[in-house]
Amino acid sequence: MRSKITLAAALLGVAFLAGACASSEQWADWRSHTTHFASGEHGMFSLRNNLEGTNPKVTRLDIEASRTQNWWGKQISVEPGQIIQN
Repeated sequence: MRSKITLAAALLGVAFLAGACASSEQWADWRSHTTHFASGEHGMFSLRNNLEGTNPKVTRLDIEASRTQNWWGKQISVEPGQIIQN
C-alpha cells in the first residue's frame, strides 16, 4: 500500500514539474495542434535551433518546408545573408 502511495505521489510530482515548464502562450500553441511538431523536418529544425533563437541555423530547404508544412511555434528571424545554402 505504501509503495502505491509513493508511486502516485511521484507521478503527480513529475506531471506538475512537466506542466510548470511551459508558458501560457506555449500551452495555447500545444492545445491548438494535435502533435508537437508539424513533421520530422520541423522537429529536427527545432532541435538544431535553441529556444532563444540565438545563432540560428536556417537553410533554404527549412524555409520551403516551413511554408508547405505550416510549421508553428516561435518564429526565428534571420537576415538573407545568414541563410545557409543547400
